[in-house]
Amino acid sequence: MRWRYVFRVTGVLIWCVGATLVLPVAFSVAHGAGDLAALLESMAVSLGLGALLVLPFRSEPPGVLGHREGMAIVSLGWIGAALVGALPFYFAGTFDTFADAFFESMSGFTTTGASVLTDIEAVPHGILMWRSLTHWLGGMGIIVLSLAILPFLGVGGMQLYKAEVPSPVPDKLRPRIRDTAAALWKVYLLFTLLETLLLMAGGMSLFEALCHTFGTLATGGFSTKNASIGHYSSAYVDGVIILFMLMAGINFSLHYQLLVGRPKALWRDPELRFFVGLVAVFVLVCTVDIYGAVYDSLSKAFRYASFQVVSIITTTGYATADYEKWPALSQAILLFCMFLGASAGSTGGGMKCLRIMLLMKHGYRELMRLIHPHAVSQLKMGGKSVPVEVIHSVWGFFILYLGLFILSSFLVAAMGVDVVTAFASVAATIGNIGPGLGEVGPADNYAAMPYMAKWLLSLCMLLGRLEIYTVIVLLVPEFWRR
Repeated sequence: MRWRYVFRVTGVLIWCVGATLVLPVAFSVAHGAGDLAALLESMAVSLGLGALLVLPFRSEPPGVLGHREGMAIVSLGWIGAALVGALPFYFAGTFDTFADAFFESMSGFTTTGASVLTDIEAVPHGILMWRSLTHWLGGMGIIVLSLAILPFLGVGGMQLYKAEVPSPVPDKLRPRIRDTAAALWKVYLLFTLLETLLLMAGGMSLFEALCHTFGTLATGGFSTKNASIGHYSSAYVDGVIILFMLMAGINFSLHYQLLVGRPKALWRDPELRFFVGLVAVFVLVCTVDIYGAVYDSLSKAFRYASFQVVSIITTTGYATADYEKWPALSQAILLFCMFLGASAGSTGGGMKCLRIMLLMKHGYRELMRLIHPHAVSQLKMGGKSVPVEVIHSVWGFFILYLGLFILSSFLVAAMGVDVVTAFASVAATIGNIGPGLGEVGPADNYAAMPYMAKWLLSLCMLLGRLEIYTVIVLLVPEFWRR
């Protein structure tokens, strides 16, 4: 393990996080919000800490990174970002405890959107901008991670995307990753500009439009309003955000294919067809279920069903309605969406449609084996055979995901939390969704959760965001041996 280089890269990441505080500082100055000192202090600490990790190891040659270095950099980088990201909240007095500040920061960088803020609209503009900016930074980090790094670390079946990434050779991480990252950044920036302009056209200020754009494209869900998107009561705003939540839930390599003139690549992608089909079915069922029972107008039922289904399945977590008041069937569909998640290579969380498709195909193939025991069949995705090691990796991820969900739910329940809230809070954090059911529903937040539960749920966010393997492997003794 090349720890000197791991610390150097981690220091660069922390330094970059500190540098991005320039944007919140600008909004703080513009609005005279009184949080300027806290933001500047946080920037100084972040830049200083980053420099302390970089300077002693600046002579360390880059070379080629292997699996272990890659996983260590990813995990330590996210933890470091969350730690320094908590500083503005803590220094500004937004939260009384560092646990709350860290929870909010981890929720931001992992694009979860679970919050412990009880009165969002009372928080200064600079802090709110930083809160939303952590989403945007984490969202882009996840895209680069899932399309340019995880496939070559053999994580959870992401190897299928090796063909989509014009960067490193298998098993090694090389500088050409930056070619992929540059292309993805262009797509991300273009979508950011488009959504910001469209939201401003709908009556939002630049500040509100930027914050909600950051939350949408990162599928995060932090809002500047206590009532989330429901505050605006605008069908136009709902429509714009639904559109961009869907776009954020689609593999970003497909967006790149579209922008370079290959639109057929979108419909040829089996995961995209599966994702869009599920969204359509769930929206239709929820619309029928809540029409008459909750809303007298069919158009309103369709509007609110569309928003909540897309928000939950893409793991964004924005809300325009209190779905805990919806019929049981609609709540069950939304709960299922929490586990399902969006597409691989998107900013969405959850188990991902790609893995669900592979598990379903594998289950069907096993049924066919019972009928034709001597037949030779191969599992295919998009017309290509799926290697056996990918199937094993997906099954391993599925088992770990369920195991961690059950264990964490029991631990949260043991802290005195009711069963519905315990299971929903873990499902919402490990799936990077944000709002859940019970005491953490769309009309509530995580402020009342026990102190230790907040630390545990912060870990759940990290595990879910980094595809579990990347973090869990650090706990295996063999990882640290030469």
